[in-house]
Amino acid sequence: MHIFTMKVIDIKELKIIAQQKKNSNIEFCAKLKKKKPSNLDSIAKEVHDIVFSKIDCLDCANCCKNISPIIKDSDIVRISKHLKTKPASFTEKYLRLDGDGDYVYKEPPCPFLLPDNYCQIYEVRPNACKEYPHTDRRRFYQLLDLTLKNSFVCPAVYYFFELLKKEKNI
Repeated sequence: MHIFTMKVIDIKELKIIAQQKKNSNIEFCAKLKKKKPSNLDSIAKEVHDIVFSKIDCLDCANCCKNISPIIKDSDIVRISKHLKTKPASFTEKYLRLDGDGDYVYKEPPCPFLLPDNYCQIYEVRPNACKEYPHTDRRRFYQLLDLTLKNSFVCPAVYYFFELLKKEKNI
């Protein structure tokens, strides 16, 4: 597995360099979807672990500042209980339905993001937040389009793609 330096990327710089890599990443994703390598999940997990051993999400929190997770009913119940409020009150105060009919936060940044990039509700955060950026999930090839989209938001995902593309065993 290749190791390379991963510097903290300014978010404006990330959008520029992710755009520059977009076409090669689209081609790479298409190849993986077509090939569906049997070892992709294990390699993606290994790459994920390498990247996240070098990158601290608290240095950035760009995901929390710019995108909203899908908030499931179970998330609403769990978070409402933690905040000692009724699910309907929580929903009215913090959520809206998006174009797909899913609950999301009304607007970024996340209402529970603290100034130091910590999460006020970390222990009960939505499952989508726990799973973000989805680079270590099973059947990873099914998440390639989402991962490509996340490479414009998350420096770790950008580096994940760069390292994954260097991997010759897939």
